[in-house]
Amino acid sequence: MVGGWVGFTEGMSYWLIKTEPEVYGWEKFAKDKKTVWDGVENALALKHMRTMKKGDLCLYYHTGDERRVMGVAEVVSEAYQDPTKTDSKLVVVDVKVKSKMKIPVTLPMIKDDIAFVGWDLTRIGRLSVVPTPEAMFKRVVELGKGV
Repeated sequence: MVGGWVGFTEGMSYWLIKTEPEVYGWEKFAKDKKTVWDGVENALALKHMRTMKKGDLCLYYHTGDERRVMGVAEVVSEAYQDPTKTDSKLVVVDVKVKSKMKIPVTLPMIKDDIAFVGWDLTRIGRLSVVPTPEAMFKRVVELGKGV
């Protein structure tokens, strides 16, 4: 158990999903409680989305000037074709709010912590869906003072 978090399950995968806060920030997501995660067009990010499973957990990350993890979302659907697009390669997943970080975890905090060496968040900065090793996910939760 990390910081009171008891939501880790064997076989679960962990992710970091990025959004521009002015487009769909945490507060709007928290108000909506659930959303379709769409707008992803990068081939590698789409590949990651296709492997997401119901029950996986995602760190909800604000890009732009903020660059910080705001909370945790849960994947509530398998990937499916974006219903607003004709290209079958473009997929979406449904996610719901799990919990908000007590302290947003900033990119400088992540970069300064040896636990995150090699994470695609810092290696491939433009990638909008980032696989996250379980230990790194738990460390972000710990830095955020539990969720």
